[in-house]
Amino acid sequence: MVRAFDKSLLLVLNKSDLVPRRVAEKWRALYEDMGYDVVYVSARSRLGTRILRSAIKSTVDSKPFTAAVVGFPKTGKSSIINVLKGRRSASTSPIPGSPGYTRHVQLYKVEPGFYLIDTPGVIPVEGGWLEAVIRGRSPEELSDPVPAAIALLERILRYNPRAVLKAYGIRSLEPLEILKELAVRRGWFYKKTKEPLIEEAARAVIRDYHKAKIPFYLPPEEALKARTSP
Repeated sequence: MVRAFDKSLLLVLNKSDLVPRRVAEKWRALYEDMGYDVVYVSARSRLGTRILRSAIKSTVDSKPFTAAVVGFPKTGKSSIINVLKGRRSASTSPIPGSPGYTRHVQLYKVEPGFYLIDTPGVIPVEGGWLEAVIRGRSPEELSDPVPAAIALLERILRYNPRAVLKAYGIRSLEPLEILKELAVRRGWFYKKTKEPLIEEAARAVIRDYHKAKIPFYLPPEEALKARTSP
């Protein structure tokens, strides 16, 4: 759509503080090889924001101009706007559906002649069902969060087998057993059967994923392998 309207496109990789710098560099190189202009930043840690501001300005010929911030839900679009403005204006939240979740298009003035449009998150088809579930609705709104939590844990453990141990102190590598043990540790049980309330544990895992409390990342070479595999 950007190219169809003859507009400039700058790809911003946010939350880069959650991965080693060499991995962020690999992701940037991957997208640059695809022909994109790329900047990686951490809005939370205010890293790379001056480079981002300069990169945005370099894509336009004159002022005034307006840039639209578009992307996956919960990737920090509003946080990027806030650091570019230098003060908190756009509401933010790491959890889908919670206060701070962008629901409408909003226009912000960064500086004279420089405006940003904040937009609700968009999930493209290639995001897959898991991304649609965990980013599209809050964990509390999911009638059955267990399948999504299990799929998420499988993905996490595939790339960091020690992630659950570090996050929760749980040694099991079986997603369902992890949910059961987490429910027991938190004291979550069904009132009638006294069985572990794994639905609440599943919601906790999804929330902690959004809050970056479960350490894992996807290397670009693995992402390419997953995309090209049948």
